[in-house]
Amino acid sequence: MLKMEENTVSELGNIGKQSLLWGQDKTAYYVNSLSAREMESLTAISDTFLPSVTMDGGDLDGDADAFFRCSASMAGTPERVDEKNENLSWKAIGYKGPDPDFKKQTIQCDKTLKQTSKDDQQQHKEDVNYEEEAELYGPLYKGLIDMQLPRDIVADNLRKYGFPVSVKHNKTGASTISSPSLVVKCDAVVVGSGSGGGVIAGILSIAGYKVLVLEKGSYFARKNLSLLEGPTMDQMYLSGGMLATDDMGVVVLAGSTVGGGSTINWSASIPTPKHVVNEWSDQHELELFDSKLYKEAMDVVCDKMGVQSEISEEGFNNSVLRKGCQELGYCVQNIPRNSPPDHYCGWCCLGCKDGKKKGTSETWLVDLVNSGNSAILPGCEAIKVLHRKGSKNRKIATGVAFKFEYKGVKDICVVESEVTIVASGALCTPNLLKKSGLKNSNIGKNLHLHPVAMAWGYFPDSNVAEEWPEESKKSYEGGIMTAMSTVVADFDKSGYGAVIQTPALHPGMFSSLIPWISGTDIKIRMCKFSRTAHIFALARDKGSGTVKSPNSISYKLEAEDEHNLQKGLEKVLRILAAAGAEEIGTHHCKGKSIKVKKVSPNEFERFVKEESLRPLRDLSTPLCSAHQMGSCRMGIDPKTSVVNQMGESWEMEGLYLADTSVFPTALGVNPMVTVQSIAYCTAQSVVEILRRKKSIY
Repeated sequence: MLKMEENTVSELGNIGKQSLLWGQDKTAYYVNSLSAREMESLTAISDTFLPSVTMDGGDLDGDADAFFRCSASMAGTPERVDEKNENLSWKAIGYKGPDPDFKKQTIQCDKTLKQTSKDDQQQHKEDVNYEEEAELYGPLYKGLIDMQLPRDIVADNLRKYGFPVSVKHNKTGASTISSPSLVVKCDAVVVGSGSGGGVIAGILSIAGYKVLVLEKGSYFARKNLSLLEGPTMDQMYLSGGMLATDDMGVVVLAGSTVGGGSTINWSASIPTPKHVVNEWSDQHELELFDSKLYKEAMDVVCDKMGVQSEISEEGFNNSVLRKGCQELGYCVQNIPRNSPPDHYCGWCCLGCKDGKKKGTSETWLVDLVNSGNSAILPGCEAIKVLHRKGSKNRKIATGVAFKFEYKGVKDICVVESEVTIVASGALCTPNLLKKSGLKNSNIGKNLHLHPVAMAWGYFPDSNVAEEWPEESKKSYEGGIMTAMSTVVADFDKSGYGAVIQTPALHPGMFSSLIPWISGTDIKIRMCKFSRTAHIFALARDKGSGTVKSPNSISYKLEAEDEHNLQKGLEKVLRILAAAGAEEIGTHHCKGKSIKVKKVSPNEFERFVKEESLRPLRDLSTPLCSAHQMGSCRMGIDPKTSVVNQMGESWEMEGLYLADTSVFPTALGVNPMVTVQSIAYCTAQSVVEILRRKKSIY
């Protein structure tokens, strides 16, 4: 127990088994490659932020005392981040690291497989069934093409699925778009495997068409997940999770792995709200959203993901949100999720350890693989949509050129297709379209981010007589999102307000968001990590930005959106206090907090008002975004939109978009069901186009 004085206001398929199981060395750590002088500078910086601290009069246990006395350089931070997947600070801050149950399963799995000799590999293949193989190697292992094999072998592997392939042996050794190393022909090429691309690829495959999916990110089998923040950010998030708007005003998180955002999201599966359906169908005149097809789409995708709202046991953060709302009489409801009631896992933002979270890599892409006529190419980035001249100044899409790294050298291949679907996400799709020569002035504009502002509450593990929240509960465990309040969402009017939900914060993200006041203060805050609940307000933003490139995002929070977030923060602070928090605060840079039970009602009211009304547009409070949308929006006029209601580009025939970039406006809730539903509808249009083309031939 931490006691300190503080102020009251203060090779199955085509990718080998080993690459799926041991794609990374799980005992490896990051080693420095800096010069001596650079290391000296880094050490000084590290020790400024995390110095050695001696706590006078503090009652610290051994782990906490060691944590305070250890500086960054003493812990080896400049040289490495993790060693053997352990961290000196974990015990002091009450963190278990990767899910303990998952660690036990992985260790046993590794032992079993390493004991299997090469001579026994073939027998092992024959002995295990599909379910066992899927558990070990991931359910997509039979449909993955390993592009690190020699070209002739890659070509043969693709031919096994029925793809016509030609191999080009360039005399110069360098491949280009005009002289690629491979040319593959298919019915449809899909760029991206997330909630949009995964759905449309699965539907086309089930319909009997040959589909090739290009995914920039890698595939991680369930047992090959690290469930560590550092490696996962590097491997499964866009730009390694180190992405922000140009002015650093909003931290941006987006998935970049097989399954896209659905692989690392927080399970929320909320149907398109009725007020949004009405706005898009009435004000934007998009009949699709009030059609029987769209209603069917929402039913189908929710059924596919096993969406349900029951909860066997609620985690720490959501219990706090629910109790605080109930105490104050605020509306609170269960969040529909694509995971079962007993999915008590706080690590799903780092990948789902058991496949119970039904993202596209556990649903639609499994359909694609099981069809036997389609394949997935991980580690392949589309660089251009290929096209030829059409009639009336409209181009016709003919496929995609893509790149990947082979033996340290960039290689370029081409896919020739009847239709081309781009589903790279709202941050990457605009850039690909522009590089492909599309000129529509709306490309990259109208970007919405669903900006989020957070507040926190500290609940000591011996906080209240009734022992709630239970001492065993930790902030990073349990279902990430199970409860939500719409008390300031304005759903019954304009629909432009803020929903209140809970985040997934493991130590790295936690420490990057809380204000740094001093080396001592940050360590005190970190020692409270495992019992600090976070709740956030998410605004349906009217304001918008522009995607210049995936790494350059211009965005300014509008005054109305700032006001809605402030209203949300005010409610969040009250919710935390009503739930029994000992101390509450926001992420504002001044780091003010208040001991709820040690101040008068007037002091409490003054604190809540002052902290919730602080400006959010001056970089003094970090804002976050996990949802990006609208950068190639759907509409009825090419002057104001990029695609029509079928998802087809106004500018290029046979080019379809199927991701959140097509949203007409910000959605206001978690977008997974909506983007899958739109992709489902777009897929029906593409199936019809392909059917007509086949009948002509």
